[in-house]
Amino acid sequence: MSAPEDQFMRFVPAAIILAIAIILVPIIWVLLSVVLQQEDEAGGPALDSGARIEIEQLRQQIEDLQERFVQLQTEVAQIPRGITGGGPYEPNQDEEDAILRGTGPNDILNSYAQVVLIANRTDVNKGLEVASPNYLEEKLGRPREVLSDTCEAMTNEALKAKLVLEEVGPIKVRMLMPAVESLRRVFANVERADPDLYARINTSGSLCVRRIRGTQDRLSTHSYGLAVDLNIDGQLDLFTDGKTQLGLTILADFFHQEGWVWGAGFNREDSMHFEISRKQLDEWLADGQL
Repeated sequence: MSAPEDQFMRFVPAAIILAIAIILVPIIWVLLSVVLQQEDEAGGPALDSGARIEIEQLRQQIEDLQERFVQLQTEVAQIPRGITGGGPYEPNQDEEDAILRGTGPNDILNSYAQVVLIANRTDVNKGLEVASPNYLEEKLGRPREVLSDTCEAMTNEALKAKLVLEEVGPIKVRMLMPAVESLRRVFANVERADPDLYARINTSGSLCVRRIRGTQDRLSTHSYGLAVDLNIDGQLDLFTDGKTQLGLTILADFFHQEGWVWGAGFNREDSMHFEISRKQLDEWLADGQL
């Protein structure tokens, strides 16, 4: 048997197994969609954290299989052209088994700080609308007349009167009182549902009166004390990479239920960021809380 034929025969078993796995991908996606749809219809985070972690593990394994299948197609296509010595990477049996068992180097660990792709990123805030800088200024005034790129003190006396610094669950925040009370409810629900995740929540900041970086005078939601940045285990998430910590995907369900917008759905993805939605702001204004 020639060298190219020998290479081809070594690829065939892995290619067949991966092809079968790829065929199963649509079935798995349908099952995932049904489960997530049931969660939405239940009106809240129906899935426990263990189930969410298993779903993310399946999703990652599917992506690994798809990438490996494409790699095998490329390698097999090169064989007839006589590429023998110094050719493409050839996995050994242990490596192939690790990929198919989901225990290879890309396997998602059972860790809330593990970074995963954000599924359906543009739809994570379904039913909620962002309170734009112009809308915030129209309804609440300016927290400070002169803005810079650095955090400065709030000078709007009406807003300052509603500003508090408090321990809220696992973190301390400086925010407007209605937002603090809402955040308290979010964390209380998280603690009841998943005390392990609750214990690992950390903050990257709340109130910060400044303009949005890259603009001349547009106010950040943080400027009003209506937004908070969170992370898991103190590990900061990378900005605009389309990925986030697994724990934040779980937290997002609880925030959505309480009327908060998740920054993962922004055009410039910012998955550490959670802010009050326009709907929630309007309710507080109607109730006289702001």
